[in-house]
Amino acid sequence: MTLVPRTIRPPRRLDDVPGWFPVLDQTLFEWFLDRQESAGTRGDLLEVGVYMGKSAICVGRHRQDDEKFTVCDLFEGDALDDANQAESTKSYASLTQRTFEENYLRFHEALPRVLRGPSSVVPAEVAPASCRFVHIDASHLYEHVHNDIGAARDALLPGGIVVLDDFRSEHTPGVSVATWEAVLTRGLRPICLSTQKLYGTWGDPGPVQDELLAMVREREDCHLSIQQAAGHRLVRLKSKKGMQAPPFPPSRFAHESAPGRTAAAPRPATAGTPLRRRGTRARRLAADVLPPILTRAIRNGLSRS
Repeated sequence: MTLVPRTIRPPRRLDDVPGWFPVLDQTLFEWFLDRQESAGTRGDLLEVGVYMGKSAICVGRHRQDDEKFTVCDLFEGDALDDANQAESTKSYASLTQRTFEENYLRFHEALPRVLRGPSSVVPAEVAPASCRFVHIDASHLYEHVHNDIGAARDALLPGGIVVLDDFRSEHTPGVSVATWEAVLTRGLRPICLSTQKLYGTWGDPGPVQDELLAMVREREDCHLSIQQAAGHRLVRLKSKKGMQAPPFPPSRFAHESAPGRTAAAPRPATAGTPLRRRGTRARRLAADVLPPILTRAIRNGLSRS
């Protein structure tokens, strides 16, 4: 594994971790996972594509004693094909397993199970019908996303939740095609759509949708719209300006001083201060006793010094 310098400023809170995890999705992750736990749902957790760990840190907080949390990512490893390798090199060149692990361990005492490799290894490593929550945020190429959705379907328990990232970003048309293909031909049922993620299930979305709608309608910081398409009720959510992320425990080491930084010392008197004072006195003296032409010359010279 290639070693890189340690993070200059280790994260003290979740929002310090680099990555794309908007406050609306933080809210939805917490809501779906809390709902499962309140209902007594038990099952493993899976994230495919972790970047530097922001969403994984959130998901890992919900792992219960009898559950496993597995993450999978290429990190600095080789992809299976040239297109995926080019995508990884272009978008995630700075990602290393060490960076992810250091960030994760700032918030948790132990790492999840880490699969280093392409997402195609997931079916052989994650038991069928074992997961209650799966987050897919790996390759944006259609063939890979198509297979990742199939792996998520096989890994989920009945009624489990899958979250598909970047399903409508302009730079990820392959994700859009694979996602809506799954909705139209592979039995995926949308629960809700955020700005960048689709939350769905292969079970009945009705009960969880109804509970979600009740929750959202009590909030004042979230736009809501409902549409019908191809027999599906599509619940669209968008955060309003000022929406706050749900409370999240700080880093376990948040009390530490930032490395390489010292507290600012009281600012000492510098040469600049008396010079400004002398300049002010000189200007007053010039104005009082010298002819105007010499006064202007002295002022101009002080201004340039």
